[in-house]
Amino acid sequence: MVLSWTKGSRVFRRARKGKELLSNSLNDLQVEIAIPTHFRCPVTLDLMKDPVTLSTGITYDRDSIEKWIESGNNTCPVTKTELTSFDIVPNHSLRRMIQDWCVQHRSYGVERIPTPRIPVTPYEVTDTCTRILSATQQGDENKVIELVKKIKSWGKESERNKKCIVSNGAPLVLAKVFDSFSRGSIEKNFVVLEEILEVLTWMRPVPEEGRFVFLGSSNSLSCLVWFLNDQQKISTRQNASLLLKEMNVESLVKIEGIVESLVNMVKVNVEIGTASTKACLSIIFHLVYSSKSRKVILERFIELGLVSILLENILVDAEKGVCEKALGVLNCLCDSKNGVQIAKSNALTLPLVIKKLLRVSELSSSFVVSIVYKICDKAEEGVLIEAIQVGMFQKLLVLLQVGCGESTKEKATELLKLLNGYKSKAECVDSSLDFMHLKKPF
Repeated sequence: MVLSWTKGSRVFRRARKGKELLSNSLNDLQVEIAIPTHFRCPVTLDLMKDPVTLSTGITYDRDSIEKWIESGNNTCPVTKTELTSFDIVPNHSLRRMIQDWCVQHRSYGVERIPTPRIPVTPYEVTDTCTRILSATQQGDENKVIELVKKIKSWGKESERNKKCIVSNGAPLVLAKVFDSFSRGSIEKNFVVLEEILEVLTWMRPVPEEGRFVFLGSSNSLSCLVWFLNDQQKISTRQNASLLLKEMNVESLVKIEGIVESLVNMVKVNVEIGTASTKACLSIIFHLVYSSKSRKVILERFIELGLVSILLENILVDAEKGVCEKALGVLNCLCDSKNGVQIAKSNALTLPLVIKKLLRVSELSSSFVVSIVYKICDKAEEGVLIEAIQVGMFQKLLVLLQVGCGESTKEKATELLKLLNGYKSKAECVDSSLDFMHLKKPF
C-alpha cells in the first residue's frame, strides 16, 4: 500500500483508492512514498507509533491491540490463535527503525514519531498509594504533594495510564487522604488539598466507599464547599462542583454555606463553564426536590434571588443541557408561593419559559408546562392573556399532538381550557408554529 505525504503540510493521510496526480508546483508539491509493510499496524494499517509484540510473535501498535483486548477478544488478530498471555512487550528495534525511516523522509513532511513513554504498571500505582498513606500518617504534606503530582503526571501521559491508576485503588486512597487533611486548617493544607481535588476530578466516579465514607464526611464536604468560594482559581471551583455533584443530598444539607455557595456559582455561570454550571444546577435540583428539609432550603434559595438568576443569567442563552436543569430547578422553586410571586413579577418569565417549550427536550417541555400551570391563575387575567400572546395556546396544542407524559398531558389540557376563555381578548403574537405540526385542524 502507498501513503501520500504532502511537503510542508505536516499531515499524514491514508492512501486513497484512485491514483493521485503528482504536481511539480512549488506551492503544491505532492510525492507518493511507499511505507514498508512491516511498519504498519496489522489492525489499522497505520504507521505504528508504539510497536509492541504479543506472545504469538506478531507486532501491533500498542493503542490498537490494547483496544482489541479490552473489547473482550482473546485471540491474535493475525494468526487467530488463542493468546496464552496478554502481556505485551515493546518492540524497541522496530520502533527505532520506524523513527530512522521518518527522519530519512522528513524532507517530504514526514514527522518523526516520538519515543513513547513506558506505561505505568499496577505495581507502581499501588506502591505510590502506599507511600501516600504512609506520608499522610507521618504528616509529611510535602511528600504527599510530590506523590500526588506523580500520579497526576502519569494520568496526563495517556488514557491507558488513567485506567491503570483508577483500577488499582488510587481514587479510594486519595479520598481518604483528602478527608485526613481536611480535618485540619484548610488554609494551611490548601496546596495538598487542591492537588488531590484536581486528580480526583478525572477519577470520577469515585468508589462508593470513597464518596460516602471519606469525601462524604462533614470535614471533606465543608472543605469542598470552601473551595466553591475560592476566588483565586476558577479551575478549583469547577473541580469542587463536579465532586460535590456525586455526594449524598442529605449530607450536603447539613453543611453550612452550601446554599449560598451554589447560588454564587450559578451567578458566574459564564466564568465557571457549562460542565460546572450543570453540576451546580443538578445539586440544587436534588436539594430542593428530594431532601427531607426541602421546604426550608427552597425558601432559602428564593430569598437569595435564585428565581431571577435563572431567568436573567441562565435561561436567556443557555445550551440545552443547562437549560433543562435550570427549568427543573425553576419548576421546584414555583412550588413555593414566594417563588410563584417572584416569577410572576419578572417580565422575562413567560416569554422565556414558553419559548423553551418543544425546543429543548421532552423533559424540558414537561417542566415548562408545569411552571406555566403553577403561574397561571384564573384571578389574574393579565397573566393568562400574556401567556396566549407569547404562543402558549398554540404550543400546547402541538404538544398534545406530538405526545407527552400523562401528568404533563393533564396539565396541558387544563391550561388549554383556562386559556381558551381569553383567546378573544388577546392576539397571539407568536406565530412561529402556525399549527404546522398538527394532524388535524382545531
